[in-house]
Amino acid sequence: MAKDKPAAPQADANGAAPEQGKAPQFNIIGQYVRDLSFENPGAPGSIIGGTSNPGFNVSINVQVKKQAEDVYAVELTINAKAERDSKLLFNIELVYGGLFRISNVPENQLPQLLMIECPRLVFPFARQVMANVTQAGGFPPLLMEPVDFVAIYQQNLAAMAKQASEAGETPKPN
Repeated sequence: MAKDKPAAPQADANGAAPEQGKAPQFNIIGQYVRDLSFENPGAPGSIIGGTSNPGFNVSINVQVKKQAEDVYAVELTINAKAERDSKLLFNIELVYGGLFRISNVPENQLPQLLMIECPRLVFPFARQVMANVTQAGGFPPLLMEPVDFVAIYQQNLAAMAKQASEAGETPKPN
C-alpha cells in the first residue's frame, strides 16, 4: 500500500509558492464597544404606543485601522433612528470593534478579509448590543437583519473608483 504524498504548496497570485511553515493566520484578539450613545428624547411618553408604526433608518459603516505589523482594528459604526408621526422616538449610535491578528495573508486578499470577513464575525455581537440597548430604553429590541458585507465592500470600491477617475488616479482598496 503506497503512502499519500503531501500536497505541493499552491502558488499565490504572483506565481510564488508560500514558504513552508508560513501558513496564513487569522485570529480574533478581542472585541470592544468604543462608543455608545442612546437618546430617548420623548421618554416616558415615547414608549406609549402611537397610532402608527414607527419608521426606522439604519446605516452601517466599516473602518479598518492598522494597530501594529499584523494587528488590525475593524470597527462597525451603526446608526439607527426610529420616528413616529415625525417625532424622534430614539436615536442610537454604536461603534463596535474587533481586534484581529492577521499574518501570512497575500496582500491582494487582505482588503476582502478586513472589510468582509472581520465585520461578518463581529456583527452578531454588535447586533445584540443594539437590541439590548433599545429594549433597556423601553422599546421592543431592535432586531437588525443580517448584513451583506460583500455588497458594502463592492459599493465602497465603486465609490473609490469613481472618486479616483474624477481625480485622474488609480483606486487602491484599504
